[in-house]
Amino acid sequence: MEIVVLEELSKFSPEKMQKIAVFDSPYMFYDLYTLLPGQMQKVHVHQDSDKVYLVLGGEVRVQVGEEQATLSSGQAVRAPAGKQHGVWNASEKPAVLLVVMAPRPA
Repeated sequence: MEIVVLEELSKFSPEKMQKIAVFDSPYMFYDLYTLLPGQMQKVHVHQDSDKVYLVLGGEVRVQVGEEQATLSSGQAVRAPAGKQHGVWNASEKPAVLLVVMAPRPA
């Protein structure tokens, strides 16, 4: 059994958002994203994979398709396959997200 402590994996970089692999398999990935204020993941699309953003701490703006929303701790959103999506930290505090994607993109 593989057990991880997410708090121990969290790290921030002033240069850019951090993507930290938590679990990885040929079928999906489960990452920790850490964003300092102003950092972002640019809007992009995955044609054959769904992505879920779950906010563990802080607050982020999320775009899925043409819609945007502010999410805070405990809130999640799904970006269906084929819809553009992205996330950015527009707040003044760091943000931590769990991100799951399946099936794993090629």
